[in-house]
Amino acid sequence: MTRYLPFIGRALIGGIFVISGLGKLGARAGLTAAIAHAGLPLAPLGWFVALIVEIGFGLLLLLGWRARPVALVLAAWCVVTAAFFHNNFGDQNTMIHFLKNIMIAGGLLQIVHFGAGAVSLDNHKTA
Repeated sequence: MTRYLPFIGRALIGGIFVISGLGKLGARAGLTAAIAHAGLPLAPLGWFVALIVEIGFGLLLLLGWRARPVALVLAAWCVVTAAFFHNNFGDQNTMIHFLKNIMIAGGLLQIVHFGAGAVSLDNHKTA
């Protein structure tokens, strides 16, 4: 039974990224405005990068393909987005989002260290 726990963990974390990325598909204008408001350059490119990171890397994590480097990228993504977009600590909701991102980064660092687990493309054995 415990051999499936890393997969379940990857699915829960990867799913968050995929769902978040898919939600960004229909919110280009609002997200590019938020990126520009955060003082980041090339907001339309930032929106596209967010799609690639969240949908693409989220799916790779879910599948367990190159899970360690993928998890490291996603952990960095969580910290960076927390710092730029969830930094108004006077607002309790924003603080919760900041802490959520940091906690997800912590879980991802566990994957960086321990790997994808038995049920993953990383551990798929070909005959």
